[in-house]
Amino acid sequence: MRITCVGGGPAGLYFSVLAKLADPSHEVTVLERNPAGVTWGWGVVFWDDLLDDLFKHDPVSAERIWESARKWDEYEVRATGKPVSHLAGYGFSLGRHRLLEILGERAAELGVQVSWSDELGDLAALPPADLVVACDGARSRIRESAAEHFGAEVEVASNKYIWLGTPHVFDTFTFGFEKTPAGWIWYHAYPFSGDKSTFIVECQPQTWSALGFDTLDAQQGTARLEEIFADHLGGQPLIDHRAEVGGTGWLNFRRVTAQRWDHGNVVLMGDAAHTTHFAIGSGTKLAMQDAMALASAISSGDPLPVALERYEHRRKAAMAPLQKAARASSAWFERLPEYADLPGKQFSYALSNRRGEYPAWRYLLHMTTQSRVPRTMLRWTLSARRSSRARRRPPLITA
Repeated sequence: MRITCVGGGPAGLYFSVLAKLADPSHEVTVLERNPAGVTWGWGVVFWDDLLDDLFKHDPVSAERIWESARKWDEYEVRATGKPVSHLAGYGFSLGRHRLLEILGERAAELGVQVSWSDELGDLAALPPADLVVACDGARSRIRESAAEHFGAEVEVASNKYIWLGTPHVFDTFTFGFEKTPAGWIWYHAYPFSGDKSTFIVECQPQTWSALGFDTLDAQQGTARLEEIFADHLGGQPLIDHRAEVGGTGWLNFRRVTAQRWDHGNVVLMGDAAHTTHFAIGSGTKLAMQDAMALASAISSGDPLPVALERYEHRRKAAMAPLQKAARASSAWFERLPEYADLPGKQFSYALSNRRGEYPAWRYLLHMTTQSRVPRTMLRWTLSARRSSRARRRPPLITA
């Protein structure tokens, strides 16, 4: 099979690896618009479930990713006027540049042809292929070329955010919240190497404009953020790559969904098919798991239309819980001022429960040991839970 992947991010490169492992006779080409060694972004995060999948599908690249990853073992929460809190949890982070380096080297070892600096100005210039994998990002040109068929929908979030880096190495995954005269502004930060951390800043649009970010260029904007977060950065700067090319990196998150993922011999993968809010840190994981599912589907021996349909159904079902969690998480941050005045421990637990994964009764039970949450509320919640369980209980069968 002749396969062309449009986009040399984690999804495209990893799929090319798995396709060649499944059948070395496949002719696999990856077209990437950036030069070799150049990428936007800083670090990515992932957890055990992705590592398990990586070792299952290609132990060679999995071992290299594992050895290069930075391990962290808790979540730290810092907020103006509150004591520092620590939440249980652990994970891994890795520089995006290093991840692409690992996957690019592995692809080359297996005979994948990677064409760097290939802008593909005309989609009609795509080389003949039995399968075209569109992994060209959230603003996919291939998806947009058949927009009516794919049925893509874009929902723009209200909060403003910017993806930065810093040479300040955080000890672990850290949430930091600062109260300014213009309102609350916060960051998600994590180390991804021995000398760098990712630093994502977010705030409500009215805070963003009141702080002047609508008029500041990239250099002025990072300087303003360094002032706001001075107590968190240990004297180190913030870095916006776009400062080198003009403009600024402030964005509104775009939630992309597509009704259909395949069109003839073209199939969507990664951000071209779906995006997931950065607040749950699963974009890279989902993209690479797309690659696993697609490689498995086309190796089944079924006709290509059947294989692509199976891939789409399998991935949509697998992603549904995470997409629900991502929606809840992003909505929580859009309503952050509602929670910001809670005492430290309550605020941290509200943050940890932003995805809605923990039952309300468990949260309230903890709060009764930490604060003056009315016990009548707890009794009501527990009573409602018992009633709900009773309604679900199967009827008693007697002889």
